[in-house]
Amino acid sequence: MTPVDPVPSRPGEPVYTMSVVVPVYQGERTLAAMVGELVPYTHGAITPDGHAYRIAEVILVHDNGPDQSDAVMRTLADQHPFVSIVWLSRNFGQHAATIAGMAKSTGRWIVTLDEDGQHDPADLGAFLDTAIRERAGVVYARFTNERPHGFFRAAASKSSKRMLGTAFHLPDASQFQSFRLVRGDMGRKLASFAATGVYLDVALSWVTNRVATCPTRLRTADGRVSGYSLPALFAYFWRMVLTSGTAGLRAVSVLGGIIALLGIGVAVYVIVAPQVGTNPETAGWASLMVAVLLCSGAILFALGVIAEYIGVGLNVSMGRPLYLTVDDPETIMPDDALEEGVPDAR
Repeated sequence: MTPVDPVPSRPGEPVYTMSVVVPVYQGERTLAAMVGELVPYTHGAITPDGHAYRIAEVILVHDNGPDQSDAVMRTLADQHPFVSIVWLSRNFGQHAATIAGMAKSTGRWIVTLDEDGQHDPADLGAFLDTAIRERAGVVYARFTNERPHGFFRAAASKSSKRMLGTAFHLPDASQFQSFRLVRGDMGRKLASFAATGVYLDVALSWVTNRVATCPTRLRTADGRVSGYSLPALFAYFWRMVLTSGTAGLRAVSVLGGIIALLGIGVAVYVIVAPQVGTNPETAGWASLMVAVLLCSGAILFALGVIAEYIGVGLNVSMGRPLYLTVDDPETIMPDDALEEGVPDAR
């Protein structure tokens, strides 16, 4: 269906070009339909506020998933001239794949979409209106309906993002979504310096404080089960902590101060208790073991956090890449060459 023009475009205003970046991990069943929905917008459309825009390119980033997404991507690139493919050498994760696509983009604005069709392209006009109206560098989706996940997972996700925003000075952490509109110049420059392990939304908070949200509905995932397990979600949360700056190390210092105050309190109790007729030894070994376990646990936790920060810095200093793009594996070693007895160089 061709997008409906609610109002005429404004005379003399340029057409805003958009680059759509789609990290692809398991898109064999959903990718073709998703790209099909984008086709009408490549011919141009008008936002509700009257701004003209056009999808100039769709960049599919192959993140080496377990299905046959690569074959679907090649077919789509052959069918549509606006579709291009970025091939990653291995699975680097959603954020790295998205940044790789942003680095290859050329549009005035960059749209990031999931491959599963839950994000509705019809909302792009409203996103652009919000960005122009609020002079925002980033516009996130604000879903008005509940995600198709369990109550525990949804509550854990919301609470962890709120805690991250409060404790680590990221006021927009609760707004982080993979459906977003980003200024093109900002996204490409960010991609040029983003280091390994970076969390995209945290990196965006480094370069802009003009963040807005736009209401939208999250569509059904067509029965597809999320590929993120609880350990994977925790890993993403921990990456947000580590890439948010040195706030985690400051938290360790605060923890050390709290433990020191507890130690002073225990010392005062030991000195004062005999004076008031209380024998502190009646607590016995149980209280001593509790104190030892509490202090050693705090020390080990602090050492673990410090080690994680050192590990992040070590990966950067060793030159570990955030991602690595390669040529299409099929052009390097096509299947018919293998059938003719050519040794497999992969």
